[in-house]
Amino acid sequence: MTVGLLLPDKDTARFEKFDYPIFKAQVASLTHGKGKVRYANAGASVAKQSTQFAEMIDAKVDVILVDAVDSKAIAPDVKKAKDAGIPVIAYDRLAQGPIDAYVSHDNELVGEVQGRAITDGLGDKATTSKIVMMNGDPGDPNTARFKEGALSELKGRVVIAKSYDTNKWLPSAAKANMKKAIQSVGLSNISAVYSANDGMAGAIIDALKAAGVTKMPLVTGQDANLDAVQRIVAGEQTMTVYKSFLLEATNAAEMAVDKVKGKSLEFDALTQDSVDSPTQKAIPAMLVPVVALTRGNIKSTVIKDGVYTVKDICTAKYAADCAAIGLK
Repeated sequence: MTVGLLLPDKDTARFEKFDYPIFKAQVASLTHGKGKVRYANAGASVAKQSTQFAEMIDAKVDVILVDAVDSKAIAPDVKKAKDAGIPVIAYDRLAQGPIDAYVSHDNELVGEVQGRAITDGLGDKATTSKIVMMNGDPGDPNTARFKEGALSELKGRVVIAKSYDTNKWLPSAAKANMKKAIQSVGLSNISAVYSANDGMAGAIIDALKAAGVTKMPLVTGQDANLDAVQRIVAGEQTMTVYKSFLLEATNAAEMAVDKVKGKSLEFDALTQDSVDSPTQKAIPAMLVPVVALTRGNIKSTVIKDGVYTVKDICTAKYAADCAAIGLK
């Protein structure tokens, strides 16, 4: 069998470094080396992903997993695949159109975990503290869920001074918006920045440093990128949301292989949840749990799971910071 895998961008480090290799290895394992993965990355281009999707259909792959650059724009491609008899599974982001299943994390919970990190970190000062919200790309349906979860923790508990959406999750766009926020709110008045992911968090921290920050505000993140974990070790970034790439990618591979084999019972066992998209109700879903990664649990999360080694994290630049928190 041939499984098509379409991932959205290369700015999010996990996709190329973890998701694709793990997925490919799992498909090979489940098919005794006979199954193949046809892979394409859209580089954050909606048009490119549509072309890649069409190429998958033309190649007559047996099933397509897609992490959509734009969940709404992908819908006609999903329909074309279904018309061609190719099942489509939405991966990480919920695509519109007639998809067969969805594999991701509880994205509202991701936002809640991020928001809670801010309110807990600010403590008694939260109600008078000004924060900036740097949300993700409005074309990604996960963005609304992250935001909804975060606001359930933040609304009425902090002062949301500025809020921005970030085109295509681009760090450069987040950096430009952060510069605007600093000018508008005042550098010393910003107590925390809700950053929806790590790529943006790095750019936000760069903007704060360039503005001459003396005490870094709380900054959240998501994806457990290596540079984000290092920023957490150094005390520059407060936390990131660690989502097990291993669980998500291996379960997605199992679901894809089972779907091709027509094993409905096993397939159903993998999708014990259900979600709704604007175009479809009760989509079978598998939602993987998430955890807040902080300076205190690096060993029990990304190191324990084999995502990174201490050597990966504790380079010469971070050696002293690692020693200070007993990471060795």
